[in-house]
Amino acid sequence: MEQRISLVTLGVADLDRARAFYERLGWRGQKVEETVFYQAGGLAVVLWSRERLAEDAGITEDRKGAGSRDGFGGLALAHNVRSRAEVDEVLAEAAAAGARITRPGRETFYGGYAGCFADPDGHVWEIAWNPGFPLADDGTITVPDFGRP
Repeated sequence: MEQRISLVTLGVADLDRARAFYERLGWRGQKVEETVFYQAGGLAVVLWSRERLAEDAGITEDRKGAGSRDGFGGLALAHNVRSRAEVDEVLAEAAAAGARITRPGRETFYGGYAGCFADPDGHVWEIAWNPGFPLADDGTITVPDFGRP
C-alpha cells in the first residue's frame, strides 16, 4: 500500500449545515447527490451522512462507542488505487498486517470497485478504484468537474 491518502470523508449529521459551515470558512465545493466534494491540495475532503458512511464502510453505528476501538468515529480515510485488482491486493495486505476487513471488495454505485478495513484502533480505510478519479503519477487526485457531461 502506497503511503498516501486520497480522500478524507467526514460523516456529518446535517449535510446542508456542514456545507454552509465550510463555505463560511471560504471553501468551495461541489454537491453531488448526497455528498459535497472539496479539493484540498492533492486530495479531497468529502462530506457525507454519518450513518451512510458507517453503513458503506461495513461498520455498525454505535454512538456510545463513537471514537473508540469498537465504535465509529465518523471519519473514513480513502486510498485510491490504479486498478480493480489492486483493491483486493491492498485489502489482503491490510488483513495480513492485522486489519479487520469490514467490507470486502465489491462493485460500487459509481462504477468502481472498493472495500474497507479497520486498523487495530478502529480507524476506517476505504481502498477504492474509481475510474472517475484517476490518479496522477504522484498518487494525487483532482476532483472532477461534476457539472460537465
